[in-house]
Amino acid sequence: MADLNYHHLRYFWVIAHERHLTRAAARLHVSPSALSVQLRALEDRLGHALFERRQRTLVLTEAGRVALEHADAIFRTGQELLGTLQGRPSLSQALLRVGAVATLSRNFQLELLRPLLKRGDVRLRLQSGTLRELLPQLGSHGLDLVLSNEAVPRDAAAGWHSALIAQQPFSIVSRKPRGRAPVALDFPQGLHEAPLLLPGEHSAARAAFDALLQQAGVYPQVLAEVDDMAMLRVLARDTGALALVPPVVVQDELRSGALVERCLVPQISERFYAVTGQRRFAHPLVRELLQALRPAG
Repeated sequence: MADLNYHHLRYFWVIAHERHLTRAAARLHVSPSALSVQLRALEDRLGHALFERRQRTLVLTEAGRVALEHADAIFRTGQELLGTLQGRPSLSQALLRVGAVATLSRNFQLELLRPLLKRGDVRLRLQSGTLRELLPQLGSHGLDLVLSNEAVPRDAAAGWHSALIAQQPFSIVSRKPRGRAPVALDFPQGLHEAPLLLPGEHSAARAAFDALLQQAGVYPQVLAEVDDMAMLRVLARDTGALALVPPVVVQDELRSGALVERCLVPQISERFYAVTGQRRFAHPLVRELLQALRPAG
């Protein structure tokens, strides 16, 4: 089997970063036609098309993105070799691009990604947004993984897959009463007309919680409905009101005693999903992360 032609790989690398054949040819001091021939030779060698044309722009295919990641690593290693011999050592890192739904607990994200943060050979790129904003980037391979607190419906065209990676019940928490021990809350009757902070109405857990209260004829005084779990944590800590949250959201406050758990609500739970797209070339770090998380708790 013939070895990979690294001249061809470098030509591809420049085209991929320029996203334009003519500009890449000018940078490499070759004609566009000659560069096109070299690119086809590399595609023939790899057995995959690396670009598709959209109007006047070259867009990487999935195989092209994989090839570019390897090419980046190869040419970065070359720079590291020069740096090492010149007394400027550096460390090569694999890039993992993770999107997280903005309403997802920061504490949960930290616990999930902590093993990767401790590794010197991994560089994380984290992005926050709505699920609607993140899924197109997952589909175009701009993200490798999306973390969400809701499952994505299976779609044969998009190839979404939602893996349940964790599950946790909700609790009612509040500030510790001054000068006395906290009293356990009688759920749900103890919430009647009590000041209460809740997750936003689009939360799946919120719908289940509302149904429980309605069945029991309990009507709290809702002070705020908050989509952002970080903001819900701050309000619970600073207002003195009761708050419905998964314990992971307020784990630091529970440890320090700034907040106390008044009761567990086992009838509802927060589910955490890792959403991936259909790929012929799975990112090894995504595969490693998901294998470490199974089976879901």
